[in-house]
Amino acid sequence: MGRGRTPVYGLDIETDTTVDGLDPSRSAVLTAALSLPGTDEVYIGVEWEILVDLDARLADLEPGVIATWNGATFDLPFLSDRAELWGLRLGLVLRPDPGTRVHGPLLHGHAGGYRAAWHHHGHVDAYRLYRHDETDLSIEAQHAHPSSDARLARVLTERRWTTACRLIDRLGPATGSSSVA
Repeated sequence: MGRGRTPVYGLDIETDTTVDGLDPSRSAVLTAALSLPGTDEVYIGVEWEILVDLDARLADLEPGVIATWNGATFDLPFLSDRAELWGLRLGLVLRPDPGTRVHGPLLHGHAGGYRAAWHHHGHVDAYRLYRHDETDLSIEAQHAHPSSDARLARVLTERRWTTACRLIDRLGPATGSSSVA
């Protein structure tokens, strides 16, 4: 990237919701996604390998900012707890932040949110950027989040098109009103 704007790296995790996706003592990290300028990387597999690979990748990246959505109260402490259970040392540093608002239930085992750094990267919880501006949040959410979800659904369907053809819902022509069968 060189000189100029600080690189921003998006980070998100998915946890095992079949157990209790909000309890890091019971639920594993199934996926970690790292969004870099120009590309996205997804880490899937054995949990401890996800954690080690993500940590190594972050160590290798140009110093920047890790951006999360509610990462101060969920993603980062969850990752820290899971690494601790595996006996892994990550470059992730968390410091309790009593000023962090928690929306929704607290992460099991935590009293609130955190300020964070990971190796040579700062952290920004993007939720904090938008919590006071519902208009911008609404516009961004309408364009960014569904777009990525829609792209993922399309790509995955195309990859398994032979099977997908047999799973297409066929409800008949619309009659002008909505109903639930």
